[in-house]
Formats: sequence, C-alpha cells, structure tokens
Amino acid sequence: MMPSQQPNFHKTILWTIGIAVLAMGVLLVLIPPALFPDPANGFQVLRCMQLGGPFNTMVAPDQSDIAQNYTEFITWWSPGQYLVPYFFKLIAGVNTGQAMAITVALGQLCGLAGFYTFFRKIGFAPMISAFSLLFIICQVAFFVPYVFYTGGEILLFAFEGWFLYGCVALQKPDWKLLLFVLLSGWIGFFFKSSFLWMYVAGSCCLWIRLSMGSKGVVEWIKRGLWIGVPAALSLAAIYILFLSKGQSPATVSKGFKLTTATFSFPLSTPLLSGFSLDDFFHGLLYNFGKPMFSHFWSVAIVFSLAILSLLLIWALIKSVHNNNYRLFIFVFYFGALLFFGFAYLKQLNISYEARHFRIIGILIAPGLIYMVSRLKRGYQLAFTVVCLCIAGYSVNYVIKGYNINKNLSAKGTTGISQINIDQPSLNAIMKLDRENKNALFVFIANDVSLEILRNRVINLSPIGDDYKIDMDDYKYDGFAGPLFIILPETYNGPKEKLVMKSFPGYTGFNLSMLSDKYVLYEARMKK
Repeated sequence: MMPSQQPNFHKTILWTIGIAVLAMGVLLVLIPPALFPDPANGFQVLRCMQLGGPFNTMVAPDQSDIAQNYTEFITWWSPGQYLVPYFFKLIAGVNTGQAMAITVALGQLCGLAGFYTFFRKIGFAPMISAFSLLFIICQVAFFVPYVFYTGGEILLFAFEGWFLYGCVALQKPDWKLLLFVLLSGWIGFFFKSSFLWMYVAGSCCLWIRLSMGSKGVVEWIKRGLWIGVPAALSLAAIYILFLSKGQSPATVSKGFKLTTATFSFPLSTPLLSGFSLDDFFHGLLYNFGKPMFSHFWSVAIVFSLAILSLLLIWALIKSVHNNNYRLFIFVFYFGALLFFGFAYLKQLNISYEARHFRIIGILIAPGLIYMVSRLKRGYQLAFTVVCLCIAGYSVNYVIKGYNINKNLSAKGTTGISQINIDQPSLNAIMKLDRENKNALFVFIANDVSLEILRNRVINLSPIGDDYKIDMDDYKYDGFAGPLFIILPETYNGPKEKLVMKSFPGYTGFNLSMLSDKYVLYEARMKK
C-alpha cells in the first residue's frame, strides 16, 4: 500500500475508489441497511412527527397512565440523522430504507472527497492523499454503514473533511471567516451533536494559524475575536434553541471516578480507531460482541496501546515537516484527551468506544502513509500486509452483513432490514396494526416498532441474562385498549413474566406463536 512512482497514478486510485463506493451505494439501495439503536430512536421521533407531533418531540404512552401520552423534546441526538434521509425520501419518492441507503452512499462519497481535499490543502502530495483514502477505506468503520445505518456518524464523516478544509483554506479575518465559523457549528451539530468538541478544536487550529507571526498578545486577541465571537454565537444558539430543552449525554453524571482507562483510552485511540483494533476485539472496554479478554487484560491492552499511540503521534510530528499538519494532529489528539478524559472522569453517559474518536484515526492517515513511504521496503511490505488484513476483515464483515440483510432479515413498509424479527412474525404484526385502533404494541427492539403506522408503541430495554432491570423504567400503569407484546421465544420463562408484570392494568394474557422464534402475548381485559 505504498505510493507508486508512476505519474498520475493517484487519479487511477481515486477513480477506482469512486466507482467502487458508488457501486456499493447502488447495491445498498437494493439491499437497504438495518438500524443501530441510536438512529432508530431518531426515526421514532420522525414517526411521532408524521403522526402529528411537534418538531423533534417524542410522543409515547405515559408510564403513570398509558391511556395518556407524554411528550419529550429529544436533545440526546441531533435531528440530522433522521431528517436527511427523510429529505431524500420526499424528493426521490423512496421508502425509508432506500432513503437511508442514499444517505450512506452520498455521505461516503462526500466524506472521501472532503478528506482528500483537506489532505491536499494541508500540504500532502496527491499520491500520499490518495493512498490515505485507501487506508481510511480499509477500516471497519467505513463498511459499517453498509450493514447498519449509523445516523449521525455517516453525516459527520461527510462533513468533517470539508470543515477541516475550511480551517486551512481561510487565510485572513473577513466576512467569509465569520460566516464559516458561525454556520459550520450549526451544520456540524445538525449532523451529530458530538461535532461540538471537533468544532472547538478546529476553531482553535484556525485561530492559531491566523495568529502565527503576529506580534504581541493584543494581535492574538484581535484575531481570536474574529473566531471567538461567531463561535460563541453559534454555540449559544445551539444551547438555547436545542440543548437546554432536555437531557443529553453531558447532563447525566454519576460523579467523579478516576480509573486507569479514564485517560488511557482516549490516548490509545490512534491505534484503536486507525487500525480497527476496537472493532476486531469486539470492543475492549465497551463490548458489542462476545468479550475476547477479561476486563483486567482489556485495560492492560488499552494502557499499552496508549503508550504506543503517544509514540506514534510523536513520530508523526517529528517526521512530517508540515506545521499545519502538526498543529491539527496535536490539537485534535490532545483536545480529544481533554474532552473525553473529563467526560470519563465525571462518568458522563459516553461509552468507551473508538468510534467516538474516528477523526483521530483519519487524521493520522496521511502522516502515517508519508512516514512509511520513507522506510525500507521490508517495513513497507509489513505495513501493506497489516492494511490488507484489516481490509480483509472489513470486507468479510460487510459480506456477512449483506447476506443477513438480504436473506435473513424481514422487510416491512419502511424497507428497513429488520434483523430483530422474522418475516412471518412481521407480517402478522403489521396485519394486527391494520386491523386494530387505539392498540398498544410493545417491543424490545426499537427498530421493529417503526413498522407500526396506526397505533402507539412502547419500546422496552432488552432484559439481560442477569435479569437486572430498573422496574421504574419498565412499569406502565393503566389500561388503554388492546395490548400486543412481541417477544423472542428465548424470553420464555422469567423474562416473559417480568415483561407482563410491567403492565399491571391488564389481565387474561393469551399466548400465540407468530413463528418458531417469536411469540405474541395479547391482552384485551382490564384488571
């Protein structure tokens, strides 16, 4: 994976990447992705809006009396994750699944173009920049949206490169600078709320760039005002018009707690994110699959990777003689350390996942390619083998995902690949939705409930094998017409009893098999 000496070879790479990504996008329209839980919550809000609810407001049965509704303005996630697909749904006349596919296809192309433009603007040669895109594409994070719609993450990827380009391209304080700083904060936040820390880091890089060479503190302050004032206005509008209306991950704290992982995890992310190690290990500290290591060894690995990542960042800063690149690497890496280190120290509701740090893995790409290109052939070969192994793992992931979404998942009116239900069960559920009015449907998978178009839904959190649940979150008092609870057959036993106890206003539950894997618990009698 090393730059070729052949002139204009980078154009061949770029055309190949563009055609391949476009082809995958077309295939995705034919086989729409499934949904991650976070964007599924966003589409729940859209569902409520389409049923007549206010903007960005969740309308759901009230736990104290399910005959009534409660409303909540959702600030946990930004609205772009569902409004952008909805825009494509309206203008293209497609279903939700296909609209998500269009969003992913365009987002990937736009993101790659943005980062290539940024790498070139920051001073890297066309060949280094093109091979940097190949390195980015190797990662699992690039392929995940072709299996699961990730919502704000794909939108953020589409925008980040262009934002960074603007932070480099603007050379002087003028109206264009003011407009860029003001609007980029709103646009980035609209796509994903976690953009805010990148917004601050990028603005800091922009200020330092514009102030370099200025004499005296006063000049630095003057130039800082050109950035600080519109940035403050942008952040103030975001807080007043959106964040102040509800809770977000930054508002839920369990108090201060310092652990080995608190700061070592953010420090380790150049390797965890840049080389897909967190995906390969099924999440070292936040498991999204079967854990490969005990917690002790996971923390030990993270600590070791933190030391190696620091050495890598030091090597990049030393080897790449480009002040702009050094500035962005330093500010974003240590900015992420400060932001997430404090968040983990305060135990905010932010998971230990490398996907939050994807921008770090992307920023190291051109410097890493440049650095390796200057090494001996044996080291270049070893690096190429590593990249090919990552790419092989990523391609295997997307092939399996395509197979599941095409052949195993159910399809309803939304067109979304429903992996948490089978087709016979989904058909029966949609039939019940058409035949009933003022009914309540209960699911433990919030993506399946998007297929309910005429009745209200309740989404419960899945019950783990330890049976630990918060009954305050599970209990729904009152009576409100027919109740349909859809559960996996594996819930047979204590889990199904816990769910039915959540509805004390109902009695006379009838059980019927929707398929050999899913069960319907129906109740129409008031207790």
